[in-house]
Amino acid sequence: MSKPILQIDDLSIAFTVSGETTTAVDHISLDIKKGETVALVGESGSGKSISSLSVLKLLPPVASYPSGKILFKGKDILSSSDEELRKVRGNDITMIFQEPMTSLNPLHTIEHQISEILELHKGMSGKAARERVIELLTQVGIRDPQTRLSAYPHQMSGGQRQRVMIAMALANEPELLIADEPTTALDVTVQAQILELLKDLQTKNGLSILFITHDLGIVRRIADRCCVMQQGKIVEQGVTESIFTKPKHDYTKHLLSAEPKGSPPESNSSSPIVLEAKDMKVWFPIKKGFLRRTVDHVKAVDGIDLTLREGQTLGVVGESGSGKTTLGMALTRLISSQGDISFVGRDINQYSFKQMRDLRDQMQVVFQDPYGSLSPRMSVGEIIAEGLTIHNKELSSDQRDEMVVNALEETGLDPETRHRYPHEFSGGQRQRIAIARAIVLEPKFIMLDEPTSALDMSVQAQVVDLLRDLQNRRKLAYMFISHDLKVVKALANEVIVMRLGKVVEQGSAKQIFESPKTDYTKALIAAAFDIKTK
Repeated sequence: MSKPILQIDDLSIAFTVSGETTTAVDHISLDIKKGETVALVGESGSGKSISSLSVLKLLPPVASYPSGKILFKGKDILSSSDEELRKVRGNDITMIFQEPMTSLNPLHTIEHQISEILELHKGMSGKAARERVIELLTQVGIRDPQTRLSAYPHQMSGGQRQRVMIAMALANEPELLIADEPTTALDVTVQAQILELLKDLQTKNGLSILFITHDLGIVRRIADRCCVMQQGKIVEQGVTESIFTKPKHDYTKHLLSAEPKGSPPESNSSSPIVLEAKDMKVWFPIKKGFLRRTVDHVKAVDGIDLTLREGQTLGVVGESGSGKTTLGMALTRLISSQGDISFVGRDINQYSFKQMRDLRDQMQVVFQDPYGSLSPRMSVGEIIAEGLTIHNKELSSDQRDEMVVNALEETGLDPETRHRYPHEFSGGQRQRIAIARAIVLEPKFIMLDEPTSALDMSVQAQVVDLLRDLQNRRKLAYMFISHDLKVVKALANEVIVMRLGKVVEQGSAKQIFESPKTDYTKALIAAAFDIKTK
């Protein structure tokens, strides 16, 4: 049997801040053989990323290692000098991070960023470096790489940026690749492409991969072995298939059962219409020349009809750039559009900002990133009560506080936490706060823009259950925007599939998921549910 290329033996990691020491990783052991993929799985805060960063000794000075060793090809990383580490980092061991946009330098071209690695580690420059960059970009599946050399990160899609990150990681032909949640922010089809790419590169180059994720669907697709982490400990490890079919630890069983479940509301054609749109268009002008004349348009939303009824959920799915969020922003009159929009019987498409303000309490929005949408300077109570002070001026402070307490209880949060601030809560709790802020105004319609994409699987399932429960009790109409078809299947009774601003398929969720008509919809569903397409 081949000797492991990486051995993590009895490793503990602690952080000392203001004289107080906290153990983040507690006596973990794992190994990776040549050409093998090992997945490190667990929810946020389990210690996955800290463990992976320690392999390259990238943790800040406040970190210490009370016990254990990290052996790469028999040599202990933790006792290596800075000079020895520089030879290992980027050469023998490389890393792909979760968010390529923050990992890539926005001021440098793609060619410059990959060439820099080649020059630093291989001494390559000029024509030889350019040829190697083109070879790497071709290897990771970027079309016409010669035309992309001068591109900046912001000029590329999320999938293309992640491919560039992989090209940078593979530039020096490493023996071990650490991939920290490399597909979390990607659409399901792009996610499937990236996973296929990693497997292909592994086969060709004999690469070993440590894959960190909270998505068990990805683990089953890519990993040979799996280690499950909870609160800094590895609670179970073994061959991936046996972990999935015969899990032993309660936490593993909990993770495996954490996918969104339950049924969406029954379709009811007699329910009152809350929102209706006809021939919706959002076209952004493309201006060129000295006089900035409009020469064309980006047709972000192009001729869409939809109807949303009380107590019903409309799922809007599609890849990034398909126009999903633009459609939602136009329907809530947060951006201008053409076409007819009727909200509770009123034609609102020509409403002014002032006229719309009177309707804002009846239509609310829950955004993708709860941390970004909650003011860090306001307490939770102030955040939830803010809308009440604008729309219900006649309420006393005691009445507002009572409504805030009721909203927090309804979303499963302790009312006593209303005096705390957003940074003191987990991601799932912050999203519950955002939902409480929306429902406290007793709206008729809520637009939910990717509200679960940044959350762990089990928290995702809890938020889906909460949304379904609130809908049943309050007869809410939801527009649920997502690229996660599993969540849409659990919530929506009607679905619109968008691509490049247009509807490619529209109908009941049952019809869309069980007998999709277009190749695009079939590809989305196959990628989301790991179905082999014919």
